[in-house]
Amino acid sequence: MNFRNRFSLCFLVVFSTLSALPVNAQKRKAKKKDQPNVLIIYTDDHRFSGVHALGGMQVKTPNMDTLVADGVSFSNSYLMGAFSGATCVPSRAMLLTGRNVFDLEGQGHSIPPEHKTIGEALQAQDYNTHIVGKWHQDNASLARSFDSGDRLMSRGLYLVDHFRMPLWDWKKDGDYKFEDGYLLEYDENGKVVRRPVTKDEKRGPSGTEKNGPHTSEIYAESASEFITDYRKKDPFFMYLAFHAPHDPRQAPQKYKDMYPVEDIVLPPSYMAQHPFDNGDMFLRDEELAVWPRTPEVAKQELSDYYAIITHLDDQIGKVIASLKESGAYENTLIVFAGDSGLAVGNHGLMGKQNIYDEDGVHIPLVFSGNLIKDKGSKRDAFAYNFDIFPTIFDFIDVDAPSSVTGKSLLPVINKEKTSVRDYTYHAYKQFQRAYRKGDYKLIEYVRANNYDKKNGETVKGSRVTQLFNIKNDPWEVYDLSFFPEYAQQVKTMQQEMKEKAKELGDTKENIEGEKYGFWEFY
Repeated sequence: MNFRNRFSLCFLVVFSTLSALPVNAQKRKAKKKDQPNVLIIYTDDHRFSGVHALGGMQVKTPNMDTLVADGVSFSNSYLMGAFSGATCVPSRAMLLTGRNVFDLEGQGHSIPPEHKTIGEALQAQDYNTHIVGKWHQDNASLARSFDSGDRLMSRGLYLVDHFRMPLWDWKKDGDYKFEDGYLLEYDENGKVVRRPVTKDEKRGPSGTEKNGPHTSEIYAESASEFITDYRKKDPFFMYLAFHAPHDPRQAPQKYKDMYPVEDIVLPPSYMAQHPFDNGDMFLRDEELAVWPRTPEVAKQELSDYYAIITHLDDQIGKVIASLKESGAYENTLIVFAGDSGLAVGNHGLMGKQNIYDEDGVHIPLVFSGNLIKDKGSKRDAFAYNFDIFPTIFDFIDVDAPSSVTGKSLLPVINKEKTSVRDYTYHAYKQFQRAYRKGDYKLIEYVRANNYDKKNGETVKGSRVTQLFNIKNDPWEVYDLSFFPEYAQQVKTMQQEMKEKAKELGDTKENIEGEKYGFWEFY
């Protein structure tokens, strides 16, 4: 065989081998140089209507509104639920792993190695992964998920004060010690300085803008510096986890002045008191305001909520400005989402330990930036926060890890499909379950056994059924469950909800550490 024939044969063999490779693998290799940066902006206790462009409320959010205008937003985006009163723990575990609440390890405090995090999975795609802000999971999963980080929160002490937030520097070995924590304060010249955290620090919201920078300012500055200084060839993934607008609802005075209490308009679902015991009426979040929640009390809480959101909005604006000034905006996918809803007076509640929409599970979700083509559009498809992970991987055209159980929303974003699921299911501890299909949402409550260290064995909750038409009644004001004409609707949804519970694995045995299950008492 002469040289030309041998060369032709080799060429055919190589060409055939490449042709046989999976299409995704070929795309992955071809697109490596142009992989987009990914920025997730995750806010805390930030309900859907806490973004003006989404809910049309009084809150001023011009920078978040710009993200909505420059992207695709989901009108029916949700937290699935929680088996902890600190709903931000499972919410973040779901976001980071792409797994639903029944697929987590326990309540979500720990992420086992077999549940690949989005940071780990992007590292495998040659992304540089970076975290700023709040981390509610274990140190081991933190260490393996990121290459770097800054201004970490929740590593050993929480003073319940946005102006006096203990912080930790990034440690790749994940060994965070109490004595390594520090506070940022202003010195006599107004310069930001750091001092060690001591064991006798006063807990509670005693700080003001005169003491030190607000958490939102700290995290936004750190994120902006990372973006501005980034020089590596590989794309970056940044998880920017703000603590706002979580209580205490503190903001600099100029933001508080934007929302005079007397001018606040209460939403349709405002109530002075919740009409029945929902199972978790007397935990920390609910003790932030007195009972009954008079209009004056509710307006004050809502005024403070709007103020800290508007302050947060300004900080988000600084991060987006750094993307644009650095040139990174052109090739960065921005995902903006909240971790849960929040009542702030709705239905007589203050916290998020429920599965009403705005009060507990309805969240903002926006895919934004230069790379999004159908700008300013909204989608009605049902979505969960754990769909963010597979959507990002679909967007960068690589396969998500097999441990991910969420669904990619990219076909909905690209208008290839109108939806990827036809219902949502929600759970809160052993007390509440909800099932949404079409325009209707069924919520079921039970009176159940409970155990906690403070009170031991107790019985809490009420056996109540509610049915709402979310399309006509998005604030869930008008309970339809007792009207004869809706009897069949209730019965059908109750049966379907039981079926979905089995499919999802909604049993106490499936949630490590749970002593009681909802379906034992239903």
